[in-house]
Amino acid sequence: MSDPIRWGILATGAIARAFVADLSLVPDAEVAAVGSRSQEAADRFAAARGIPRAYGSWQDLASDPDIDVVYVATPHSAHYAAALTCLRAGKAVLCEKPLTLNLAQAEELVETARAAGVFLMEAMWMRCIPAIHTLCGLIADGAIGEVTAVHADFGIADPVEATHRLRAPELGGGALLDLGVYPVTFAHLILGAPDHVEGWARLSPEGVDENTGMTFGYASGALASLTCSLVGDSARTATVTGTRGRVELPRDFYRAAGFTLVRGEAAPEYIPVPFDGLGYHFEAAEVQRCLREGLTESPVVPLAETLAVMSTLDAVRDRIGVEYPA
Repeated sequence: MSDPIRWGILATGAIARAFVADLSLVPDAEVAAVGSRSQEAADRFAAARGIPRAYGSWQDLASDPDIDVVYVATPHSAHYAAALTCLRAGKAVLCEKPLTLNLAQAEELVETARAAGVFLMEAMWMRCIPAIHTLCGLIADGAIGEVTAVHADFGIADPVEATHRLRAPELGGGALLDLGVYPVTFAHLILGAPDHVEGWARLSPEGVDENTGMTFGYASGALASLTCSLVGDSARTATVTGTRGRVELPRDFYRAAGFTLVRGEAAPEYIPVPFDGLGYHFEAAEVQRCLREGLTESPVVPLAETLAVMSTLDAVRDRIGVEYPA
């Protein structure tokens, strides 16, 4: 048995709870501590999950010498400050997506990590899902010919009150950073960074995007058509079309357990790919693999790609007129 990788959990919300639950599926993963801005919240989270140490500040968590890596699970607006606190303390960091609110903040985190030789990875778990790896491999091998188009959508219809973080500009609210980051990242995975970006959105009274459409153009002639929404429960599917066929990912494409390959007149072929848990353990396992190999960034979720996606998100926000107070 290898020595365990000791995790610190920064924040105590729903995504932190889901991540901790999935860590039980990762060999040699140990949740050693939790940190929050509230000692009461940290104590409650730790007691419910048998976590030995609870801290009432981010700095105290980052200063714990018996933590190998910190998972940052705060709202978007706090990612930059929380991750920076941990990186400056010499802690490896897995930070929820999007890494920050904008490219400038993301570049500073990357520069800080690289200068200190400390591991940093954005928690874009979709990049670590086995079905996504399999699909990208087939496309790279020419299974559907030259890619001509990517379509992807992510919309929800749950009532979002005016006081919810998704409605708050100061918290990085809106559909784009919370939901649109998945279709945008998927397009980057298949076609790379776009050469041309267009976007339109209906903005909420608070000034965040609630129904957003994006079109990306590429020098190859390919295009990507993407949507995200807080006001409509979309199919949440994705399709990659090529000159000799297409691949179709089902609902919740970002955590798929398989996909359909369609080529010519042949019958559609469903390709199942193993999937268990909630899906977060795949990214945790990638972090642990990198730490054991002494890597300071993941080849599966490279920092250059995180910055490229952040640049595209900035371009979309510019087109749709969304600004954050920070």
